[in-house]
Amino acid sequence: MFLTITTTGSAERPATDLGFLLHKHPGKAQAFSTSHGTAHVFYPQAGDDRCTAALLLEVDPVALVRRARGKGRGGGPDSALAQYVNDRPYAASSLLAVALSTVFASAMKGQCKARPELPARPLPLHVALPAVPARGGADLVRRLFEPLGWTVRAEPVPLDATFPEWGDSRYVRLDLEGEHTVADALRHLYVLLPVLDDAKHYWVSPDEVDKLLRAGEGWLADHPEQELIAGRYLARRRSLTRDALERLELARLAETDDADVEEIDNAVEESADTEERPVPLAVRRRAAILGALRDVRAARVLDLGCGQGQLLGELLKEPQFTDIVGMDVSMRALQEARRRLRLDRMSERQAERVRLAQGSLAYTDARLKGYDAAVLSEVVEHVDPPRLSALEYAVFGAARPRTVVVTTPNVEYNVRWESLPAGHVRHRDHRFEWTRAQFRAWAGEVAQRHGYEVEFRPVGPDDPEVGPPTQLALFRQEEPAPPRTPTHTKEARA
Repeated sequence: MFLTITTTGSAERPATDLGFLLHKHPGKAQAFSTSHGTAHVFYPQAGDDRCTAALLLEVDPVALVRRARGKGRGGGPDSALAQYVNDRPYAASSLLAVALSTVFASAMKGQCKARPELPARPLPLHVALPAVPARGGADLVRRLFEPLGWTVRAEPVPLDATFPEWGDSRYVRLDLEGEHTVADALRHLYVLLPVLDDAKHYWVSPDEVDKLLRAGEGWLADHPEQELIAGRYLARRRSLTRDALERLELARLAETDDADVEEIDNAVEESADTEERPVPLAVRRRAAILGALRDVRAARVLDLGCGQGQLLGELLKEPQFTDIVGMDVSMRALQEARRRLRLDRMSERQAERVRLAQGSLAYTDARLKGYDAAVLSEVVEHVDPPRLSALEYAVFGAARPRTVVVTTPNVEYNVRWESLPAGHVRHRDHRFEWTRAQFRAWAGEVAQRHGYEVEFRPVGPDDPEVGPPTQLALFRQEEPAPPRTPTHTKEARA
């Protein structure tokens, strides 16, 4: 992938000021490692009257496939050939957008410590990209860039110049000319290149809304193609798109009224808003588990039946947990956990703290030995009762962590859920739900058989009649009795 940014100047305002704005010296060629290859920055020309900065992104196709794991263009996991034979190493896409934000991060933010007056100065800019995928053709390119003040030349690339009757491909040679700050130009490209391609090479999570709004600040709220831009940038995820559009409308209204967004978004006075939003039970449950793990000073933790990785994400936020393993029998759940945790974008140091593994708790597993603590959060109720003994032995008998945290629903509390029909369990996959007495009886027997002490804690509001919605058992290995000191009295010898 190749991109050039050219500006002109004079002896009083030399074009080489572009080097200060991009934070890259015109006299050097520099290389930067990205998650999918190497980005090179160099200057084909650098003079007072004209300066051109070039970004060349060399994409590693193997790294792209390994990190993508079926996401974005290239098809799903079954499209093995499409993963390797595609246009990603050549056409300007989200890969180039991410490289721009990585290599020119300070320039996109409008920062320049050496020349603080420069970032706010519009420059005559010429941006050239030889191959841009445009799903919508040259007309869409003009609809996206012309409202921003760019003069657009989008020349369709023929499928094969030798056979003109085959027509044009979906790619264009793109030239943009206009007077903009460098920060604005980079932000326009960062957002609109993936929009033109209508695809991203990575999983689109809720934090992409914040990225879109940061890069679109000052121009996206008034863009006539705002809805198309938000929808395509956010991979057509309706909930994220709706959130982005609502926040853009608030920003537009705030600018019109010369007010802060917080003022516009305040339906009632803060002093009158006395009703607090209830904390979701899942959040309370994770907080209770983390509290128990802190109490026992666990460092190496197993999350058994980790599902989509919500608890793993909370564990990673706390440095005391140095070795975290998430295990689940479902590969689909593990793939979702990988996306949720963004393992492919973690720093190497952070990634060393967490591992995902497929496995079943119905069997003993040598990989689970030697850990400080194991968590079974909302797991036991998904196991058929005849198989509970196998899970019990695999965790308490074979793996034998020093601490085990078990949470499970309290069926007595179900009468407090207005939306839950009488006699129904909370989830269709629950094989059973225990009363407090049943859970205490099971936990007490397990502790006695395997040498643990057990403590019970409520999770959520502890109703005086039916107890808490979730019950938690904290198992700790019994401390061995101290050895008896032999006595050497005359009576003892006798």
